[in-house]
Amino acid sequence: MKTIAALQAVVTANPPTGGPTAAELDAIEAEMPVISAEVELLDAQIMILDRTPSEVDEQRIRRARHRVLAARRDLANLSAAAFVPEVRA
Repeated sequence: MKTIAALQAVVTANPPTGGPTAAELDAIEAEMPVISAEVELLDAQIMILDRTPSEVDEQRIRRARHRVLAARRDLANLSAAAFVPEVRA
């Protein structure tokens, strides 16, 4: 009887060391307003899955969508501002 073994190389080049790096943590921190806004929108959508949405529910979802868009806009502007070269007079 032959044994079955993996004959391929390891898939990941660098195994995980012990957690996220400082740069990864900074990126997560910068994206946290977007993540929070998306969670709030998801919560509002989940609340109406098994019932007909009322006017208040529709308002909650609409406001949550606006918060997501605003958070994404702010993150995009922040990212764009980081890459704009400084102009000297």
